Amino acid sequence: MNADRSTVSDAALVEAARRGDMRAFERLYRLHSGRVLGLCLRMSRRQDVAEDCVQQTFIRAWRNLAAFEGRSAFGTWLHRIAVNEVLSYARNHGTRTEVSDADVEVEEIAATGHGGSGEVDAGEVMDVERALTGLPEGARHVVVLQAVYGYSHEEVADMLGIAVGTCKAQLHRGRRLLRERLGMQELES
Repeated sequence: MNADRSTVSDAALVEAARRGDMRAFERLYRLHSGRVLGLCLRMSRRQDVAEDCVQQTFIRAWRNLAAFEGRSAFGTWLHRIAVNEVLSYARNHGTRTEVSDADVEVEEIAATGHGGSGEVDAGEVMDVERALTGLPEGARHVVVLQAVYGYSHEEVADMLGIAVGTCKAQLHRGRRLLRERLGMQELES
């Protein structure tokens, strides 16, 4: 029910922004920028690149607001734009950068929609974040979008421009590597 309120709120803000209400768009930015930053950071593994991609995501969203049809949630539409921005940045700059611990920030568990019950061990969260950043690029992108953000194989394949079978194989590879790095017997989906 809370998601319905958010969707209705997003829809009303989108309509107001389409009519030129900058405050409505600013509110959309405030509601969604944290999750978009988390996605960009996990995919790019660099704070500076992630911040640039977030900025470009919202610029593109503003320019293309009229094209948003509402067939998906506004946040999903933003994530697709953000994924394209990260992939475009990597293509244009030919970057595959190594990550240091200083480059990795942990997005609050509440922002990812996980960890609703019980306390969260910040050390365990950091271990998972560090393991995610160490995954090969293809596997990392699929794991972040599918396992962390909850997109379906079809949605992830569409966002990344890959086949569904490739998406499934990358997810399997990513989970196997995460299990190895975290010393786990099983990794929940």
